[in-house]
Amino acid sequence: MISRKNGIAMYLPEKIRNIAIIAHIDHGKTTLLDSMLHQAETFRSNEAIPERAMDSYELEKERGITIFAKHTSIAYKEHKINIIDTPGHADFSGEVERILGMVNCVLLLVDAQEGPMPQTRYVLSQALKSGLKPIVVLNKIDRPHADPDRVLNETFDLFVELGAQDDQLDFPYIYVSGLQGFAKYTVEEESDSMRPLFDLIIDKVPAPTGNTELPFLMQCSTVSYDDFVGRQATGRILEGVIRKNDSFTLVTMNGEHTQHKVVKVEGYHGLKKVEMDEAGVGDIVSISGAPEVTIGDTLCAPNEIKQLPPISLGEPTLSIEFMVNTGPFVGKDGKHVTMNKIRDRLQKERRANISLKVDEIDGREDAIRVSGRGELHLAVLIEAMRRESFEFMVSKPKVLFREEDGVRMEPLESAHIEVPEEFSGTVIEELSRRKGELRNLQTNEHGITTLEFLIPTRGLIGYRNEFMTVTKGMGILTSIFDSFTPHKGEIPSRKNGALISMNQGKATGYACFDLQSRGTLFVSPGDEVYEGMIAGEHSRDNDLVVNITREKKLTNVRASGSDENIQITPARKLELENAIDFIQNDELVEVTPHFIRVRKKYLTENERKRKKD
Repeated sequence: MISRKNGIAMYLPEKIRNIAIIAHIDHGKTTLLDSMLHQAETFRSNEAIPERAMDSYELEKERGITIFAKHTSIAYKEHKINIIDTPGHADFSGEVERILGMVNCVLLLVDAQEGPMPQTRYVLSQALKSGLKPIVVLNKIDRPHADPDRVLNETFDLFVELGAQDDQLDFPYIYVSGLQGFAKYTVEEESDSMRPLFDLIIDKVPAPTGNTELPFLMQCSTVSYDDFVGRQATGRILEGVIRKNDSFTLVTMNGEHTQHKVVKVEGYHGLKKVEMDEAGVGDIVSISGAPEVTIGDTLCAPNEIKQLPPISLGEPTLSIEFMVNTGPFVGKDGKHVTMNKIRDRLQKERRANISLKVDEIDGREDAIRVSGRGELHLAVLIEAMRRESFEFMVSKPKVLFREEDGVRMEPLESAHIEVPEEFSGTVIEELSRRKGELRNLQTNEHGITTLEFLIPTRGLIGYRNEFMTVTKGMGILTSIFDSFTPHKGEIPSRKNGALISMNQGKATGYACFDLQSRGTLFVSPGDEVYEGMIAGEHSRDNDLVVNITREKKLTNVRASGSDENIQITPARKLELENAIDFIQNDELVEVTPHFIRVRKKYLTENERKRKKD
């Protein structure tokens, strides 16, 4: 520590530790961070702090997952520990890839009961390729069925399998409970705090390299936005010092140079951004002053112009088409319905989310193609837009193929599945039908079967709904991109057809009661429907056109038993991911702020013809 300005301590590079926490989804990263922040006395004693404090985005709180990488810092024993919380879901792996260059070490968090999972493999391989030496944190050791010794051995085997160097194989490890808030070097010893983890970080994490006497140099790894100063470039300072009002040069990934002046320098303290008068080597800061900065750009001193290598990310595997809503209810629920509004919003997203691709479609002015890492990656964008009062339609996700030496290649995923033993046969049969290859099968003493499949991405699209149904909600399915493989041929699609409304109006209880024996309804009595809208899933493999607005004919003659109460099975209301999973190539999802509807595609084709006529 060298001085204190604006209430913020300024640290020498050798007193700074930069780490990222990486793990499979739901292994406890954010809960562990809660304990670290509280025990480092980051908050005031009377400050109200929510659970999973780092999950500040609304969708993260609702879904219980981390979507965006977050920055924080804590002070411990004259040191500053900068921590980046990363997403655990494979679809947001782009967030992990671009922050690894900001840190000098990663904490690899592994559940002491479940052990390494598919995303553990992916994030660890990225860290090892970057030359980082991970610290293994065995979390949830207070669980009844925790087996930390087995999990530690499995983690070591994973390091070997991923080709870790000798110094990386000699990794330090520690046992923790993020929920109970303690860490210890051995399972047997007693501990009631996180101090052993803090000490291990100070001892084993290398200090950032760089020289404060050299000209300023930084790469933008994350983009944020401030209502007063606009776009902000966030990254780790690699060389030199930066102060408010300093001039700097922005070098884009295309090599273009522009001159700018620093409007504000902000660091992180706990959950808050705090303004700093100056920042130096090793600090992770947000710099305002370059309104067009994007991820991967280089910020450097005007007298020493450099361009750092671009941040490399894995290619998208799925694409989806965003279209103008042409249904009869357009504009009734949302405010932004035009293609220009939708296009501008997607281009804005692309600048901050570089693992997303946005492309125009030749000959189509009413649609735009968006490519991403997976269904959840795209679904989160769609959900965010509908909450901003956008109204549009999306198509069924399509796999992105590539050509290699004249051979058509498609993405292959490694799927990890845990199901009660009695459901394993049904799952194996269906995934084999979808061109999956069973690589491993184990059943533990609790009757839980673990399956590992290599399966084309096409084979998983539309399967998750069926999986939850056949396992009665007790199954776990996670997958991650593995490699590209030669095209596997035709994969069977949805088994059941659709119940399609033949007219517009309100669904009636009388019609719903008659139709529920034909399949599963998506609408309830009183819901608005229109011609071509899918009102349910047929129990057979063909589509069926139905009149779901039909009313009971009234007469002035009362017959015995004709007016008894009808009992209607509750409708299966489609959430966004369920709807995207459900639709076929000739169907679309209509997205509005308050409604998710599915419809037949031919409706839009007929509407285009009508407009031309």
